[in-house]
Amino acid sequence: MNNYYDIIKAPIITEKSAKLASEGKYSFKVDVKTHKTEIKKAIEALFNVKVINVNTITKRPKTKRVGRYVGKTNQYKKAIVTLAEGNTIDLN
Repeated sequence: MNNYYDIIKAPIITEKSAKLASEGKYSFKVDVKTHKTEIKKAIEALFNVKVINVNTITKRPKTKRVGRYVGKTNQYKKAIVTLAEGNTIDLN
């Protein structure tokens, strides 16, 4: 993948991610097929920060029902990125 915006889809902004952000850890929705090294390069290039560690979690689709219709939610990969001391990302 050559475009970093294809790798990093969106930041995840929740109460838990805001608490992690105070510790220097930021959460992002990323493309399902990307690797940790690609995520690290994309974050460093887009936000001009130094990344120490990348942890990934694959969120599987859940079955949902609305009346008689059954479907599944979308599958996505979540990356928790740890930044070097003194680096921050402004997500607001």
